Amino acid sequence: MTEARTAREAWGTRFGFLMAMLGAMVGVGNIWRMPYTAGENGGGAFLVAYFVLLFVIAVPGLMAETVLGSYTRQGTVGSFRKIFGRGALEGLGLVVALVNLAVMSYYAPIIGWTIYYAFHAVAQTFFQPGFESQPFWDAFSSSATLTVAMHTVTMLAIGALLLLGIQRGIERAVKWMVPLLVVALVAIALRGLTLDGAVEGLRFAFTPDWGYLVRGQTWIAALGQALFSTGLGWGIALTYGSYLRRYDDVPLGGGVFTAVGNTSIGLLAIFAVFPVVFAFDLSPTSGSELTFISLVSVFPQMLGGPVWAIVFFVAFFFAAFTSGLAITEVGVTAISEELGTRRRQSVWIACALIWVLGLPSAVSEGFLGSMNFMFGNWGLPLATLIIIGTAGWKIRPERMRAILLNRNTDLYIGRYWDGVIQVVIPAVMVFIMAYYVITEYAEAPGRTIGGVALIAGLTVAALALMGWLRRGSVVQPETGGR
Repeated sequence: MTEARTAREAWGTRFGFLMAMLGAMVGVGNIWRMPYTAGENGGGAFLVAYFVLLFVIAVPGLMAETVLGSYTRQGTVGSFRKIFGRGALEGLGLVVALVNLAVMSYYAPIIGWTIYYAFHAVAQTFFQPGFESQPFWDAFSSSATLTVAMHTVTMLAIGALLLLGIQRGIERAVKWMVPLLVVALVAIALRGLTLDGAVEGLRFAFTPDWGYLVRGQTWIAALGQALFSTGLGWGIALTYGSYLRRYDDVPLGGGVFTAVGNTSIGLLAIFAVFPVVFAFDLSPTSGSELTFISLVSVFPQMLGGPVWAIVFFVAFFFAAFTSGLAITEVGVTAISEELGTRRRQSVWIACALIWVLGLPSAVSEGFLGSMNFMFGNWGLPLATLIIIGTAGWKIRPERMRAILLNRNTDLYIGRYWDGVIQVVIPAVMVFIMAYYVITEYAEAPGRTIGGVALIAGLTVAALALMGWLRRGSVVQPETGGR
């Protein structure tokens, strides 16, 4: 029986690819997750750990993941089938797809939060007499009706845009959404720096408490943030890379531009949030609602505050939404290739599945937080190790570099990249995960055992399932170039 093939689109322009990669990575991870994760893990110390891991792991890793997609021209599962052949090892691609699905299941409700706040920014709710940001957040987050409704609107909107395809849908949307967010963050950061208490906020954010750097929790959180905010290991770069044209610039778009641009926006978010947190006597360790409470508090203090509230929350929605498009596209591509369905059917299957799996996170902020910890700090590292291990030890990095990475590029990648992919990234990630288990087991045995059980159980289950499905069907891996 022949495999079902789907017609593949391609990015229309190099600029479109760059904006798509940046739009995919810039979103909730930068504006929502990074400030509160830094606050919970020592502020400046967390940023030191984050920047080390960004340039050691994320930048070269994103190049490898993008090249993997460009090399195979397949989605998550199809890429591993093309590399390893039919059989149990296809399950490695299934692990990546399942981690992506799990992350999107709790990411979608967060996009719903941005929709709700954008609506109220337009309605000028934040400027009504007696408005208080904390009670407003509490009323929204405790209402299952509202949170599920926003989750539903999110998946319907994502599905509608994905139906338009790669060029007419994703590429067209991202070209103007991300710049608007940058302008809004700069304005809010500048205003926040003029508030009383701004200096204390910046001191907390950028003065390292070196004691945090010997804690496993700091490093596992920084690793999770580096992967969450850059999208490494999500299958996004792999899937987007599969739509590359032969002359697109992978090192620039798939690595440096994405990671540096993404992190710059994350730092802008910290400049926007922490001065406000300390000016309004909020706790920097208050958790996932930090951005939605602290930023709302500053708008009435800004010249032209109502306009900037609209600009920020609409732009925040756009940033989160473009990431949601990218995450969901991973599932759409995989479903189209594996089930042989048309794009319309694949889009709605993926969106319906995410909607159902996201209901617990939409209803319970506690459940969402648990999913964020387990899959952000354990699932994404597992998926990253699978992708990097495949690139480094199966395809071989020197071959990938010669065939694809340095073709038509403005940024030449030398032999050092080979060792980084084969040895440095896997060694650093395994060390951090093992160090976390050793140092944190006594204080949080449940979370530690749960993380180890997740990566072991997910891997074994995916390999066993794919091995069972492929019994008696053998296809040799493809070893030639495209």
